[in-house]
Amino acid sequence: MSASSGVTPESLKAVLEEKVGAVHVEIADLSGGCGQMFEAIIVSPQFDKKTTLARHRLVNAALREQIAAIHAWTPKCHTPDEWEKKKAQIQA
Repeated sequence: MSASSGVTPESLKAVLEEKVGAVHVEIADLSGGCGQMFEAIIVSPQFDKKTTLARHRLVNAALREQIAAIHAWTPKCHTPDEWEKKKAQIQA
């Protein structure tokens, strides 16, 4: 039985850009397109000086309605500086 949550990567990205000030968002639907399991890379200056838990709480509060409609949500939150360093490591 396949049920769609109505949640899309695009809708998640729009909310994150608006409510969390995300400057870069990558969202993968890992559920085969039914919108039940997402993994995200979120880059926002609002994450500066926040712990991982505080970052996740900020994101989860912004996406409260969407998260309630899906099965699994995995955010990976970075500041712009952290993201630049991570990209440099990947390219090295």
